[in-house]
Amino acid sequence: MATILERNKKVKTPEKKTYAEHAQDALYREVWEDVNNEKTQQFLKKYWRYIVGAAIGIMIVVCAIQIGTRMYYASKIATATVYETAIANVDANALANLAHDKGGATSDLALFQSYLIDRDITKLEDLAENGHTRDFKDLARLHLATINGDKMELDEFVKFLSDMDTKKSPFYYTARLMVAQKYLAAGDVESANEILDAIINDENAPASISATAQTLK
Repeated sequence: MATILERNKKVKTPEKKTYAEHAQDALYREVWEDVNNEKTQQFLKKYWRYIVGAAIGIMIVVCAIQIGTRMYYASKIATATVYETAIANVDANALANLAHDKGGATSDLALFQSYLIDRDITKLEDLAENGHTRDFKDLARLHLATINGDKMELDEFVKFLSDMDTKKSPFYYTARLMVAQKYLAAGDVESANEILDAIINDENAPASISATAQTLK
């Protein structure tokens, strides 16, 4: 077996470069750097307008995003402040104005709160017809059915709540129970029991709704 010393003897020591070779390498590097610099300058001269334009465009986009974000949060804070002030002052008009100026759930909530203060049924009708969110539209429709239900004919009442005859509505079970009660009031026990049985046998039905359905059978 070769010893470490013997193996080391076989390893060739790299030859040292001469002064001329070092000078040649340095010259190559200098020429290469000059070529790269010249290419870079040519590129910049040719495309500088596009580069500057792109840089300005990026700055504009970044600034617009920052300004838009600030304005968005400032608007949310202002809306929350107006809403809190109106609630604290029990100001139905201020809430109605807020509902008119804003959109989405904030508008629906403000309009419903305004109705709770002054009991202006036209606000419920507006919300049921033109609300921005299903939850508040159905809530308004449910209140209207409670208020006007006794005046409605059976078919009219069922049709009025027909949009809520889907589990997509958060008030599906309540609406079905109200329809069953209307059938009972009209003497149509068979149709009422069909709805009541469906509620009782639905494992997803709220316990309070299911219990009420059982007492009506």
